Amino acid sequence: MVEGIIGKKIGMTQIFDEQGNAVPVTVLLAGPCTVVQKKTSDKDGYAAVQLSFSEEDKSGKVNQPASGHYKKAGIPPAQILREFRYDESAEVKPGDQLTVDMFDIGEKIDVLGRNKGKGFAGVMKRWGFHGGKKTHGSMFHRHPGSIGCSADPSRVLKGKKMPGQMGDQRTTMKKLTVVDKEKDKNILVVKGSVPGAKGGYVLIRKAEFLNKTSGKKSKK
Repeated sequence: MVEGIIGKKIGMTQIFDEQGNAVPVTVLLAGPCTVVQKKTSDKDGYAAVQLSFSEEDKSGKVNQPASGHYKKAGIPPAQILREFRYDESAEVKPGDQLTVDMFDIGEKIDVLGRNKGKGFAGVMKRWGFHGGKKTHGSMFHRHPGSIGCSADPSRVLKGKKMPGQMGDQRTTMKKLTVVDKEKDKNILVVKGSVPGAKGGYVLIRKAEFLNKTSGKKSKK
C-alpha cells in the first residue's frame, strides 16, 4: 500500500446529494503515476517510493543526472517527482503504475498544494485585524498598532503578525471526502476546496495511511 499519488487541480463545480442539497466539490486529475525508485529502511533508512507524474514528453529537457535516474528505472523523464511513504510488505517495483483505483468513494484523503499568492498585504487583509476608528481626525485606520515591547525584552517578538507576503505557501486540506471517481479518465471528485489555482499540481494522500499500516485505530 502506497500513501498517495500526484495529481492536478482541474477546477470546482457542484453536485446534488440524495436530499437535493448542492455540495461544492473539486475535480482532480489523480495520476497515473509511475514508480521510479523504491527505498527501504535497511538500505536508505526509511521506506518510500518515488513517483513521477507528467502530461507531456520531457525527454531532452532534464539535466544529465536526472536523465540517468529515469533511464535506470526504464521510464521517460517526467515533470514532477515526489516521494510517498509505503508499507514495506507491499509488492512495489520501479515501472509500476498507480492510478485513481487506490482511492475508494467515501474515503478520507489529504490534499497538499501551494495556495494562491496575493502579494504584499496589510494586517487587516492578511490577519483579519479590526483596524482603527474611521472618524474625523483619526490617523489610525488600517495600521497594526504597537508591535514592540518595553525594557524587557525590548524587541519585536518572533512570529509577530505584521504586513508581508500573503499566500503562495504550502497548504494541506485534511480529511476531505471522496464523493466520486472515473477510472477511465483518472478523475477524482472530492468534497470542498483544495489549495491552489486551476492547473496547479497537488499531492493526494490517504488520511488514515499510518493507522492502516500500523494497525492502530484512529482517534475521533
